[in-house]
Amino acid sequence: MTAGGYLKRLTRRLTEDLESLDAEEISQESRAAGGQRAAECCRGEEVTMHGELRSVQTCSKAAHSGVIAEFFDGTDVVKLKWIGRNRIPGLEPGRKLTVRGRVGEKDGVKVIFNPYYELLGED
Repeated sequence: MTAGGYLKRLTRRLTEDLESLDAEEISQESRAAGGQRAAECCRGEEVTMHGELRSVQTCSKAAHSGVIAEFFDGTDVVKLKWIGRNRIPGLEPGRKLTVRGRVGEKDGVKVIFNPYYELLGED
């Protein structure tokens, strides 16, 4: 590792937008784990993705009850919806996980209903 390379990376980290750096890091982790990229997934496709939960919420309306999470793999956001669940232990914002399921679309947003999931170790 050269001093010039180190300074270049340090300068980039200090001046670049934190959100884009975070997205790049998550995307690299996903690729290294063999995950498919959310940005390249199409409706009807069976996928396995690795990423991080940005938000988790519970919807208690009878017609829409369930847990809804926003999953981000560094390239795109996918909504994960577990129908009929009030709570899922371990699902919380910032948690990394692997999800597997069929991609659908609802209101122009990619969604996976009742995905299989694996919680990854906490940082």
